[in-house]
Amino acid sequence: MNEHSVVRRMFDAAFGTRPTPRDSYHQGGHSGWYVPADDVPHTRTWMSWPSRRSVWGRHLGGVQEDIALIARTVAAFEPVVLCAPDADTAADARAACGSSVTVIDEIWTDDLWMRDICAVFRSDDHGHLDAVGLNFNGWGNKQKHAYDADVAECVAEWNDLPFHTAEFVGEGGSIETDGDGTVMATESSLVNKNRNRGMSRQEIEDAVLDVYGAERMIWVPGVRGKDITDNHIDVTSRFIRPGVVMVQLPPADRNDVWARDAREQFRILSGETDARGRRLEVMTVEGPDSVRSRKRDFVDSYMNFHVVNGAVVTAQFGDRVKDAAARHALAGAFPGREIVQIDVDRLMAGGGGIHCSTMQEPLP
Repeated sequence: MNEHSVVRRMFDAAFGTRPTPRDSYHQGGHSGWYVPADDVPHTRTWMSWPSRRSVWGRHLGGVQEDIALIARTVAAFEPVVLCAPDADTAADARAACGSSVTVIDEIWTDDLWMRDICAVFRSDDHGHLDAVGLNFNGWGNKQKHAYDADVAECVAEWNDLPFHTAEFVGEGGSIETDGDGTVMATESSLVNKNRNRGMSRQEIEDAVLDVYGAERMIWVPGVRGKDITDNHIDVTSRFIRPGVVMVQLPPADRNDVWARDAREQFRILSGETDARGRRLEVMTVEGPDSVRSRKRDFVDSYMNFHVVNGAVVTAQFGDRVKDAAARHALAGAFPGREIVQIDVDRLMAGGGGIHCSTMQEPLP
């Protein structure tokens, strides 16, 4: 029995089997490629080692510690392959991550945001995978990432997978999929001249649906120009399963631009239906009242979690009541999975989180 068969049997024994998007597409006569939901069985998680002081300055060491913690945590549940830009930094990464994490130096990277630079993996009706690059351009040319622009194709080559290039510019964190025909995204990130100049919203939507093998796009406005990503949706709203989303709402006394955006996402999603005609069930979790960090760009998101085989890895912020409430909400959303909360404040002070630093590769 090969490794994939073992993982599949373990996954099915733990969580049972359910009708898959593949089944739905087959029943509907569709045999194309689609991006599976995050909660399908994984072959591995991809990550990248931060190594540039030009990016992180004096905070580099702390961010490296957080990435190593995420890698070790995920590796307790599924294989992790972590990319480093050269042999010396690969040695540093191995020392920090330990033997449970596979570190390679064949795929050069500029930074750690694997969700945005990695290939997006797709499945078909016949147990195959391919990979798509979303034309990463430094979040709208805000930063220069010469190596990161090639990571998606290099990951596909490492896996010996067919590789395709999307007809739009975006990042993996900018699009959420339920794996069953529905995707959602912020307009501020994708319908933006810094990524898709000259394209209408409808043209961008058509291109996204084509890559993701989906039929329905749900747009929320988002926030333009206030962070490097132009407001990726994976910080606020996530698909739990087909027909169900979870939104992080701010404490009642917050009324900044991010709080208003979160409430607007909740309002819009509460009135939406998906590609199968289901009215979305919207679960909520409230953000922390207090955090340890004083950084202006700190991302206080429980929603930036990473689903792995048998667990959900998310953040904690030292707010005992809200951390516990988030853990309880995620346990209810993902029954049978262990909820693991970790302190990655140094990473989240840099504008992203656990989901942003990881990319799952599904089993074929």
